[in-house]
Amino acid sequence: MASNQSQENSNYALDRLRHLLMSEAFEKDGKLPTERALSESLSVSRRSVRRALEVLEAEGQIWRRQGHGTFAGRKPDGWGEHVGTIIAGTDFMEIMEVRLRIEPQLAQLAAMRAKASEIARMRELALKSSESQDPDSHELWDGALHRQIAQSAGNQFFLTIFDVINRVRSDEAWQVIRERARSGNNSGSRSYTQHSIIIDAIEARDPLKAGEAMRQHLLMLQEWLIRLTSMDGAETGQTSEAP
Repeated sequence: MASNQSQENSNYALDRLRHLLMSEAFEKDGKLPTERALSESLSVSRRSVRRALEVLEAEGQIWRRQGHGTFAGRKPDGWGEHVGTIIAGTDFMEIMEVRLRIEPQLAQLAAMRAKASEIARMRELALKSSESQDPDSHELWDGALHRQIAQSAGNQFFLTIFDVINRVRSDEAWQVIRERARSGNNSGSRSYTQHSIIIDAIEARDPLKAGEAMRQHLLMLQEWLIRLTSMDGAETGQTSEAP
């Protein structure tokens, strides 16, 4: 009798599966065993396993891919599969044109909505970016700062658009040339100064100034990239591309 109850107890299955997820006792890619294997290892019915998995999926603890199985964690946004295609079909001028129209608006909204704790975080990230000694670290903190401003705008749809742009511009194919652009013209100190002006305007609750400061910052980066790729083209007879 007790055995039959445990066989049909979905709550019991759910509890066991939660422990399994916490222990990370599955394949390196996060793939969980099949429903049949889980049923046998947990000594519960497949129906109980299926119901428990439905709950975990609704909670965002697992995700399923048709024909491939069930995986731990939240479902990927899907953009990772398309980044290569997007990169092949665009260039740095297109990326900068989009950034110049999106990020000043985000800075304006951040000036209206950012919390004190978020502004403090912006200053911390700006400092970390300026103090970075290697390209990888600089890109990491610079990207984190711009995303914090986007997040502080308080508009989820805008943030999603920003994340798509950021995924493309963060591709390794374009990181080297971006860093070369930043390494010239005393760009490290200039970027920190411009970042500070943006953050000051956000803290002062001045949307127009924040938006214009962000626009000037991006225009500076765009100019450096144009100069760099022009020089590369003159040296190689080809046109380089970077975001």
